[in-house]
Order: sequence, then structure tokens, then C-alpha cells
Amino acid sequence: MTSYWCSTALLSTGLASSVLISVGDGRFTSIVEGAEPGDAIRLEGLVIPGLANCHSHAFHRALRGRTQTERGTFWTWREQMYSVASVLTPDSYYRLARAVYGEMVLAGITSVGEFHYLHHGPGGKRYDDPNAMGEALIAGARDAGLRIALLDTCYLAGGIDQPLNDVQKRFSDGDAVAWGARVGQLRGADDVVIGAAAHSVRGVPSEQLGSVATLLPEAPLHVHLSEQVAENEACLAAYGRTPSQVLDETGFLGPRTSAVHATHLTPVDVGLLGSTGTFSCFCPTTERDLADGIGPSVALRDAGSPLTLGSDSHAVVDLFEEMRAVELDERLASQERGHWSASELLTAATVTGHRSIGFADAGVIEVGARADLVCLRLDSPRTAGTGGSVETAVFAASAADVTDVVANGVQVVAEGNHVKLAVGAELAASIEAVTR
Repeated sequence: MTSYWCSTALLSTGLASSVLISVGDGRFTSIVEGAEPGDAIRLEGLVIPGLANCHSHAFHRALRGRTQTERGTFWTWREQMYSVASVLTPDSYYRLARAVYGEMVLAGITSVGEFHYLHHGPGGKRYDDPNAMGEALIAGARDAGLRIALLDTCYLAGGIDQPLNDVQKRFSDGDAVAWGARVGQLRGADDVVIGAAAHSVRGVPSEQLGSVATLLPEAPLHVHLSEQVAENEACLAAYGRTPSQVLDETGFLGPRTSAVHATHLTPVDVGLLGSTGTFSCFCPTTERDLADGIGPSVALRDAGSPLTLGSDSHAVVDLFEEMRAVELDERLASQERGHWSASELLTAATVTGHRSIGFADAGVIEVGARADLVCLRLDSPRTAGTGGSVETAVFAASAADVTDVVANGVQVVAEGNHVKLAVGAELAASIEAVTR
């Protein structure tokens, strides 16, 4: 049994002071307000639930700072992304992923949804273990100290009616049946969820989307949706319907599905996502970085589509920035304020986010839930004088203000440092190995 004392904690019932929290077997066993710390581990600051990063491509972290040379375009970014994807091995991917997940833990993230499509060796050659790359991601997450939903992604085409390029051959199993046979060999655990994904309507032909949707009927199901206008145009030209309509007709939408980006939607598309209870996963810092656009977050929410958040390409790993960006981007698009409250945005990054990647018992500080705690300092230049409220966490704090992180009852960050990993050094070494 381990105990933590929080000077201020955001419980499921609201903010509370002097909170003594006991943990056993990775879950909260008791929560007492107005208590003395005794010999408990002290968390001085604002303690919130652990954050869920619902959309990650771990290997994209190697691109940070490298794709901004000169002016650049989406296509120059994509070529550099393929360059990194072409050289990764199970060993180098493990080292890179462990460091990237270590950065996430330092930022208060306790669960990640890894959208995993880098499956095979160069030219599509199978490893002796056909899931070697996925197992490398799982091992990296465990060693960094966070839970992972491995969203194994079906990727079959280079575009609608387009062949795979040489690098994309690493992503493909040939067809949905072969993809499903490989995914069926993966096994989950208490800290690992095995989920399914289709890369997009560009990457999976419509006649095979249904097979992806039905492989794991109880597991999370994710898909990139309408990230760019060109995707919509290609889909309309090929099928006479929008990507959202194609997904709906193939049984892909529903309450276990997350539509990632959901940027360029028609009113009909918004209605489809809302009426089916499909999650909308926004990744604002990546959507900015790639010049994709601003998605209709308010219309989706009002239609019934729950919001979640991800860091996607890891141009930034900071869920606090992702949270407030949803509101601030909406202000830019509408020229009005007040679309999302701080509480609504934090819920998206905690309770709702965890639910969308298969950890429905995480993201809240209450007895019986998974024991995740994130402590934010309240005396930094960003947070000092802000009041120590939910608004502090969402509209003032950054990942740099995280001092301590507890995941599944185990302290993985203490006084701003990862307890096991030299994250900066590991990032530098692992990225150099795949970009030199």
C-alpha cells in the first residue's frame, strides 16, 4: 500500500484540499479530504488525473525541428517521414519509442493510443515475429511507465486506386484478411489494449473496411478522417460519397470508433459522427504544423460526438496545449470566445480520452479507478497567480509545469525527472541513429 498527500487535488467531486490518497494494486483504495500527510509522498501543487494521448505516431518524433527547413510543404514533410520509416528496425524503434513515451510521461500522459502501421521490414519482408514492431512499441511503453493501446492499423493502398510506394510496402499485409490474421496473434494485458484501425479511406479500399471494423468487436477502432480537402475530393471522385459516408456504410462508425482529425466535414458528416456516438480526436498542434485546417469541434460536440485529443506527429508533446488549442482555434475561426469550458477540455483529455482507447476505468480520481496522478507546480512563471483551478491546468500550465506523475499507482516522475530514464539523452541518441 502506497499513500500520496496532495495539497490540492481535482477529485471526481471537484477541487479539494489536503487530500490523502491510498493506492493498492494500481488502484485508488481510499481518498480522504482535509487529512494530514503523515509519511505519505507529498505532491505540492495542483493534482489532476492522468492524461490520455489518444493519437500517436511514435516515429514521427524524429522529425521535430527537421521539417521546418526553409519554408517546406506537407509533401516535403511526408518525404522526410518516409525517410525515417524506411530505416527503423525493431531494436531502433524500441529505443525511439521508449524515449518518446518517456517524454509523454514527463508531460503527464499516463496512457497512449499508438496508431501503428509500420509493421514489416524493408520492401514488406516479414520479420520472423510478424508483430516484432508492435511488440517493440509495447515494450517501450512499459519501460517508460505508461499504458498503451496498440491500434494496429490496416494499410493497403497508396491512395484510392493507387499502388503502394516502396516505403509503404512496410505498412501493408496485402489485404484485410492477412492483416487480421497477424493482429490476431497479439495479446493484451492489464496495461496493454490491442485495438484496430484503418489508416483512412485512402489507405483501405471501401470493400475491405468492413473486415477491419469487425475483427475486434469489443476493442477500440480508429481511423484518420478527412484530414485534408484532397482526401475528400478523391473519395467523392471514386465513390460519389464523402469519407464519413463511406465509413458509415461499411459499419465503421459507432461508440467505440475514433475519427482522427475530422477536419473537413460537411453538415451531413457531422451528423453521422454525432448520431453514431463516434469520438472525434483532434490533434491541434499537428493540424497547425501540417496546415490541415481547423475542425468543427463545437458542431461535433453539439451533434453528440465526444472530443478526445492526441499529439499525433509530436511536433509538440503537451496535452495542455492541445486542450486549450481546441478553444483558441475555435475563437480564431468564429471570432467569438467561450466555446469550451476548461472542465470540458480537461474531461476530453482524461475521462473521455481514456475511454476511447480502451481504459475506461482511468482518467478520474475516485476509489476503484486506476491510480494515476499528475502534479502541476503553481509557482512557475506560467502558473503563478492563476488561482490553482481547473482553468490553471487548461489555460495556463504547460508540460514543463509537471513535477510528479503516478501511473497505475507507481511514481514514474519525481521532481520533474523520469525516475528511470534520461529522456533527453535517449531522445537525442535514438533520433540520431535513424536520421544520420
